[in-house]
Amino acid sequence: MTNSETILVFDSGLGGLTVLREVVAARPGAHYVYVADDAFFPYGHHDEAEIIARVVPLMGELIGTHDPDLVVIACNTASTLVLSHLRAAYSVPFVGTVPAIKPACAQSRTRRVSVLGTKGTVKREYTKALIRDFAQGCEVTLVGSPELASLAEAELRGLPVSDEALAAELAPCFVGDPADATSRTDTVVLACTHYPLLLDRLRRLAPWPVDWIDPAPAIARRVSDLLGPRIGALAQSGAEMIFTSNRAHGLSAMLTPFFGGRAVA
Repeated sequence: MTNSETILVFDSGLGGLTVLREVVAARPGAHYVYVADDAFFPYGHHDEAEIIARVVPLMGELIGTHDPDLVVIACNTASTLVLSHLRAAYSVPFVGTVPAIKPACAQSRTRRVSVLGTKGTVKREYTKALIRDFAQGCEVTLVGSPELASLAEAELRGLPVSDEALAAELAPCFVGDPADATSRTDTVVLACTHYPLLLDRLRRLAPWPVDWIDPAPAIARRVSDLLGPRIGALAQSGAEMIFTSNRAHGLSAMLTPFFGGRAVA
């Protein structure tokens, strides 16, 4: 045993594993608790008041049980709604996940950026405020995908997901003349942590090449900044996977790469 810090990573389902993977790489000696709120998945099918009423007390229970040094809310939908409530209620540091509109617009050459998220995330005032503050003259297209998060979970579990289903969710992101590379969409923000699970297929199905913006590396840097330098041993600590439905995960082989190669309890 080491005096490892404990980092709790929370998502509505398995999409937050894409964030976990980056955080584990940045803090390899930490103890990790990953919580998938599958009993309430997908969050995009619930209204704002329901999500707040669900997540705030649930987080209190999780903090009481696991005593984390830091909590990552690895879910855009929850972060855009609940972060302020969580920070008001609990003293533990929280790191959220919000659409990476600022870096996307800063790097876009054609000034056409699309934000691909859940329906809930793209309609939030929080997201619209990010566009007002950071669009920098870009034309930003908001695309609310009804099914892509569920398709990502299915893919991760080894279930068949057709190219046609993915292409239909992706198509509205691509704006402009396909033949004119100077005026069409050149950057897509992945505003749901589930979507990077499908990134290889999204790249292949895209009607033209674009830059895909995944916020996970920036989240990992923020976690390390808040926790500061590690003192003492960096021996790999434990890892736990918890479903709020209380079902056994049965996913050990699939989860191992996300947890930095360690066995998952």
